[in-house]
Amino acid sequence: MPRGTKKLLQREPAVIERWAKIRSVQIGRRIGRRIARPRIWLQERRRVRELELALATIGQQAAKLELSNCPAARVFMNIALFTLIAERDISAVKLDALTHPDKWKRSVALRTILLTIYEWDMDKVAGKMLRKAMEIAKIGAPLKEEVTASLRNLRKTQHRARKAMHKIRNSTIAHRDPDALMQYRVIRDIDSTAVLELVTEFYESARSFIAVVPRLIASGSNLPSLVRQMGHTIN
Repeated sequence: MPRGTKKLLQREPAVIERWAKIRSVQIGRRIGRRIARPRIWLQERRRVRELELALATIGQQAAKLELSNCPAARVFMNIALFTLIAERDISAVKLDALTHPDKWKRSVALRTILLTIYEWDMDKVAGKMLRKAMEIAKIGAPLKEEVTASLRNLRKTQHRARKAMHKIRNSTIAHRDPDALMQYRVIRDIDSTAVLELVTEFYESARSFIAVVPRLIASGSNLPSLVRQMGHTIN
């Protein structure tokens, strides 16, 4: 019997029981990740194919509109491409963040997702310019209200996420804290379960907005809407 095990067995029963519970949880998580990895890989493979197809299609359409006289359609297409790029970045590291057997690689993947979410500022592409684009394209009131409500919910969720992620983002991924011991402690003490719950909450809010974007593009890209946009500018 290894020396460490002998020493442990000489401790009080409560200590042994606590150690056994911790080890069982660790082993359970390890086995769970191993089982989940191929299943999640299959799910993500399908999702990645869909994203790559959507990126290629939207990218081509955005390029066609780049020099056009249809400013609202350009804004809508840019929003779609902006969100798809962020989704694709997350999908590239999601599997490792959830199931990689190496703890440090899980941490790097998770911190990459955190940074992507932290910097996923929809106001950069969906603030004043979006409101002006919807006005020019004469987007109907029901769809406009749905877009506004989904964006409002996304902003609220991102505000909570940024508040919770601020220290991790500033110390370990976007800006490396010069205090290496502090940086190491932040990385070591990341509560991956809490972070993944936060990521899920944000992603659900983002999905509600993303689901509206194709309808926005359709409304702003039909012939009458394109004609109405001519002669307008959006800055």
